[in-house]
Amino acid sequence: MDTKSKIATLRKLMKENKIDVYYIPNEDDHLSEEFTADYYKSKSFISGFKGESGCVVVTQKFAGLWTDGRYFIQANKELKGSGIKLMKMAQAGVPTAMEYIIDNIPKGGVVGYDGRVVSATTTIYLEKVLKEKKAKLKTNLDLVNEIWVSDRPAMPLEELFILDKKYTGESIAERVKRVRKEMEKKKADVLILTALEDPCWLLNIRGLDVACTPLSYAFSLITKNQVIYYVDKRKVNKEVNKYFKDNKVIVKEYDELEKDIKKYHKKKIWISLNTLNTNLYNAIAKDNKIINQASPIALFRAMKNDIEIKNIKNAHIKDGVTMVKFIKWIKENIGVIDMDEVSVQNHLYELREKNENYIHPSFPTICAYGGNAAMMHYSATEKSHAKINKKGFLLVDSGGTYKDGTTDITRTIALGKLTNEEKKLYTLVLKGHLALARAKFLEGTSGNNLDILARGPLWNINIDYQCGTGHGVGHVLGVHEGPHSIRWGLPTISRPAVSLRKGMVVTNEPGVYMSDKLGIRIENELVVVEDEKNEYGQFLKFEDITYCPYELDAIDVKYLDDIDIQDINAYHKKVYKTISPYLCEKGKAWLKKATREIKR
Repeated sequence: MDTKSKIATLRKLMKENKIDVYYIPNEDDHLSEEFTADYYKSKSFISGFKGESGCVVVTQKFAGLWTDGRYFIQANKELKGSGIKLMKMAQAGVPTAMEYIIDNIPKGGVVGYDGRVVSATTTIYLEKVLKEKKAKLKTNLDLVNEIWVSDRPAMPLEELFILDKKYTGESIAERVKRVRKEMEKKKADVLILTALEDPCWLLNIRGLDVACTPLSYAFSLITKNQVIYYVDKRKVNKEVNKYFKDNKVIVKEYDELEKDIKKYHKKKIWISLNTLNTNLYNAIAKDNKIINQASPIALFRAMKNDIEIKNIKNAHIKDGVTMVKFIKWIKENIGVIDMDEVSVQNHLYELREKNENYIHPSFPTICAYGGNAAMMHYSATEKSHAKINKKGFLLVDSGGTYKDGTTDITRTIALGKLTNEEKKLYTLVLKGHLALARAKFLEGTSGNNLDILARGPLWNINIDYQCGTGHGVGHVLGVHEGPHSIRWGLPTISRPAVSLRKGMVVTNEPGVYMSDKLGIRIENELVVVEDEKNEYGQFLKFEDITYCPYELDAIDVKYLDDIDIQDINAYHKKVYKTISPYLCEKGKAWLKKATREIKR
């Protein structure tokens, strides 16, 4: 069934169910924003758009896909001929999906969606604003499921595994104690963990339910006396079952949470309505008081302890060795052997898989040549990919999940002679990257305050990139993990400003993206560390924990300040010192040249 047929069938089902507007988000039943199990990819199924962000809104006369600037080019291509209009989020004149729904619902009309995958926050908001039009919600309809009949993937059943204390630095007991202290401060009787990462962090448990992210579909509920873990018990092997029993964790079936929630009356329940789905929200009795805040674990897992940071650095050393071998291979073989985006990314996968404690990629590798790199989340496939030639840039954004840490690195590699424009743009991206990396800032500073450092050199020539500059990175969890980030713009309710704190890991990845022409991105991971404390307060700074050379063949020093040149040379000394002990003599010689000192 093609996209037009799917939309036509959906409209027929909407008529049968007396639905005027149907809403299909990208999320799963934990409101995960990006990577979800294939079972939940209704937005992609109905629209044909494969990007990991966005939503679809359908009426009898209109079908629209909302997505952000990372995916505009990709969405334009994938929606072609579908009859679905691309609604470019955050662009002038483009309403949000919610604004469109509210403006276009007729008086007395009905908005429908699957309440499992829409947040309580969204439902509460819609209920309030739809009253003005005497419109209603139907939140128990998964209409896509009635179309996606024969080949909808089943929910995953991958076995759980334990992440040892030597990697996490804390036991279950220690982590539960920290959480209960926060519950006491809030006088909360019950804490419900809905974000997929939170139970994993709390219980030092991981899974393989979501591609490229070591998570399991599970909820957790904590009281003063109990820790309950809700999961499909088929995932719990003997070792994990014993581990839970030894740590006094009660294991219940995944779907029992809703039933258990209904039992509570006159309690203070701590839950974030942003990550609580509508069905679970409706199960909470009205005589309870809701503490609507993110779980304390959101900050706990963001602020890595010393053991976690030590392990993360170790993961980056392994990853740096892999990247150096990979770039050396490309440089020495381009024009000698046939290369395409798929063969190159597969070679990188093979190199990473050889590393100790490797679990899987931290996200699908983006290996994009030439104009394909203008699509920020481009994906090369066997059916659709480009051959790589000895000219221009190859952008490779990749990472690995290891038992000791999660990595995310982007390098834009010069494959041959570059134009003056290509060198200028690469150098300005690097200039912004360096400015952010050397920032010093007072405690209380958020990523919104620092973003201009990375974006400034490009803004000076009237160029921007339609995405944030950096995202948090989890410890053997999600490669894209908040609550902190580095992004331009004023804070919003959905993206509040979060202060950068000691132990937080964040990426530094400015870029340039020119449709059908080129893409340039340079990405390292940074960890926030303490600097001087004086009468002005506690100063913080970044420590670079990614070890891989920049592309010296793409630098035009006339666009650099002296401090930029000093920083490049200092970083390259660090890279050589850290990575060279793991290389053969030929590898060391290549790295020595790749990290050579540059001068004006």
